[in-house]
Amino acid sequence: MLTPDLSGRTALVTGSAKGVGRELLLAIAACGADVAVHYRTSDAAAVEVAETAREAGVDATAVQADVTDPDEVDALFGTVEERLGTVDVLVNNVGAFAPVHWAEMDFSTWNTVLETNLNGTYLCSKRALPGMRAAGDGRIVNIGYASAERALVSPKNFPYFVAKTGVLMFTRMLAGDTADDGITVNAVSPYVVENSDEFPDDLPRDRPAAFADLLQPTLFFLAPDSDYLSGANVEVSGGWVPERV
Repeated sequence: MLTPDLSGRTALVTGSAKGVGRELLLAIAACGADVAVHYRTSDAAAVEVAETAREAGVDATAVQADVTDPDEVDALFGTVEERLGTVDVLVNNVGAFAPVHWAEMDFSTWNTVLETNLNGTYLCSKRALPGMRAAGDGRIVNIGYASAERALVSPKNFPYFVAKTGVLMFTRMLAGDTADDGITVNAVSPYVVENSDEFPDDLPRDRPAAFADLLQPTLFFLAPDSDYLSGANVEVSGGWVPERV
């Protein structure tokens, strides 16, 4: 496992009380960064993650916010800045998943999937940029989906595919827009992960991606020496080449 030196950095990982976000945050803390555990409803789990992160000898705090609300995103960053300092590393991990046929999906769920995946990425990135630009340094990693490069869609979970394709487009746009600011913006896009809601019958390499498989490219993008790598997307798919989803 890569272990870049992230000491002196402040990292915010959205949706880091559980699952992929939790593992990403703890790996970043193990590399020496102070970390902010973001959650919306899982307060007890977030506090536990912050306590675990502190065992690496770093500072950690848990902060609640709805990342689809601009005011709450502003307050989230304000709290992190007050407790830990300017956010140097942002991992946009939040994103609802709804494996339902689009015609059977209620409007609230439709909006939740679109807004958490795409709007949350946009709002958090926008709020992080002033501090990163002022410092002349920063790392943003967005969590995508492995088929998004090909803009594949399905009647089932349709807004998720749309949102993740948008996340990759946003990643490339933002990489170009920050090219002169010392900031890198990249994406890590898994297929099926060990904690996924559903598992297809045929998995590449006969297994889902382990959390460690996602950590490897994420930490690579966060490494100080990765300062020329921006606008890239690493698919953590085991070699999956989909014709349909």
